[in-house]
Amino acid sequence: MRAFLTEGPYFLYLQYGIKTKQLLTMVIPPFIKHGDIIGIVSTASRIDTEVVEPAIDLLVSLGYEVIVGKYTFSEFHQYSSTDVERAYDLQIMLDNPEVKAIICSRGGYGTLRTLEKIDFGRFVQNPKWIIGFSDVTVLHSKLNLLGIASIHGVMPRYFLQDEIPSPSFKTLLNAITGKDLTYSISSDINNRQGKATGQLVGGNLSILYSLRGTPYDIDTSGKILFIEDLGEYLYHLDRMMMNLKVGGKLEKLAGLLVGNFSGMKDLEEPYGKSLEEIIFEAVADYDFPVAFQFPGGHTKDNFALKFGVETTLEVTDLGTLITQK
Repeated sequence: MRAFLTEGPYFLYLQYGIKTKQLLTMVIPPFIKHGDIIGIVSTASRIDTEVVEPAIDLLVSLGYEVIVGKYTFSEFHQYSSTDVERAYDLQIMLDNPEVKAIICSRGGYGTLRTLEKIDFGRFVQNPKWIIGFSDVTVLHSKLNLLGIASIHGVMPRYFLQDEIPSPSFKTLLNAITGKDLTYSISSDINNRQGKATGQLVGGNLSILYSLRGTPYDIDTSGKILFIEDLGEYLYHLDRMMMNLKVGGKLEKLAGLLVGNFSGMKDLEEPYGKSLEEIIFEAVADYDFPVAFQFPGGHTKDNFALKFGVETTLEVTDLGTLITQK
């Protein structure tokens, strides 16, 4: 029986023409500058025009040109458009060399349904920043496997706060314009002290869990894992963390950064453990640093993080320091 490679340097060379030397380090897309074109597409759930228009106005006021995908504001059941149409919009943005960054309009559900319809060949040869969180974790995972950095950050709904640029948007702007990212957060009783340096990967835990066993399941060995989630039951959280543990995704981590787990739920009969206890129990057998309460995820403060970029995580009794170049 003939075996077919589906991952690794030789496969990427065959499929995309990427040389092995290129795969030894992550590719950092060019940072954007005034006058650059930013694309907005909807890869998942539908969104209203009035939600995105203020974000477009903000980007234009800052000196950028914005183009919007043909089907960004369409509607097909809960999706922004059909799978083929969403894939078309993303493909156009990926292939257009004039587009320097792509912002997903929102998360929800549906990005995975488009992925098999996308050809990343031109994008790999001419990479650009892809930005979003939640369901966009699917794209972050794909790009990480392709060796290209991306940005976990706010989407248009959250660009403004009280009609001025939000603190979260300001961190996104820092990330895509090439400024170093440095975050200092307060100490948490659940933290485990230590210092680690490694590539940052991760995103929405439910999405990462759903990608287990697929070609988009990320490699976590030697890396710092970031996780966040929304509206999950506590026992679901335990199931997902145990899946990562039993599946070998935690034992070789360099560090764990825990973001916001908003709106967590319990059953009528309490599960009996807090989210912090569930997470810490899953990593109790290891000695890497663990930091809770990073302002990232489905809350007002969702500070930008560059995935695929070398990151330093330092956890002390005084607090946590995260730095990215």
